[in-house]
Amino acid sequence: MSLLQDEIREQPQVLRRLFDEQVAAAMEIARAIRDRDTSCVVMAARGTSDNASRYAQYLFGALNHLRVSLATPSLFSIYHAPPRLSDAVVIGVSQSGQSPDIIAVVEEGARQGALTVAVTNAPDSPLALAADFVLSVCAGPERAVAATKSYTAQLGALALLAVQLAGDEERLNLLRSVPDAVSRTLDLEDSIERYAQRYTYATESVVLGRGYNYSTAFEIALKLKEQTYMVVEPYSSADFRHGPVAIVDQGFPAIVIAPDGAVYSDMMALAGELAERGAELIVISDQDEALNLATTPLRLPVTVPEWLSPFTCIVPGQLLALHITQAKGYEVDSPRGLKKVTVTR
Repeated sequence: MSLLQDEIREQPQVLRRLFDEQVAAAMEIARAIRDRDTSCVVMAARGTSDNASRYAQYLFGALNHLRVSLATPSLFSIYHAPPRLSDAVVIGVSQSGQSPDIIAVVEEGARQGALTVAVTNAPDSPLALAADFVLSVCAGPERAVAATKSYTAQLGALALLAVQLAGDEERLNLLRSVPDAVSRTLDLEDSIERYAQRYTYATESVVLGRGYNYSTAFEIALKLKEQTYMVVEPYSSADFRHGPVAIVDQGFPAIVIAPDGAVYSDMMALAGELAERGAELIVISDQDEALNLATTPLRLPVTVPEWLSPFTCIVPGQLLALHITQAKGYEVDSPRGLKKVTVTR
């Protein structure tokens, strides 16, 4: 078994540990945010962590009614022209806590008097030391280059903070059910391994999601690019209709993320349009209507509230990337040209 496969399977355990150990820390950070009476959050991240931050845009917006923006780290580290942050909560998200450009955003936030938070798997890292508060994602050592368990752990930490900020005990209980939902979703692996053989010679694809699963589209696309070396682009269903849909013709692979929820009808409508164009649909859903359109149906075995669906929807994407990589005969744990810790300035 590969290190990557091990770490994908470890995700339920990681999430249980996170929700057991970080409730108090999340509550303390939430209290500090409420004391500031701020309406603005700035997220600083790169790569997989940036995708988790896209989830936070929807999460903090919907649950906490906060304006959330993604930082432009080059303004801080290269142009030395940072925007005003004094009225914001600045959250740096990084698995390693090592990247200088993310640290620069948090340090500048602190210099301007903003409340700063580090969400990281390395509580003693430079990022953590630069922040007022640290929320550990509790993922443990991550040895495969492609991030999997640290991604869902980041989702979990951000969701825990949002729920504590909302003071919503019912949502906290729902969040605690996520590890079991992820565990059940991992049971798809045998069928996904079989499906993956179909895509041994695939070279391009798109991944489509919207709302909470906009982040999932980006993360699945990233996993496929860095492991299988396919050219894969993520889009929201809305943006895809504004031009990129023209690339789809007979046999073009399109991954559609369509769990039950507020955006399901829009995703279903787009899936229908793509099916009419002859696209090869790979559908991640808990709904028969959507799955019936698919060449490759990836049925989610459990339905969770839409705000929690990124935890389960990412798992089929991780497994698909893993097994397509193996089918292509590529190295799973150490993709070419990549390092575990990427330092950007």
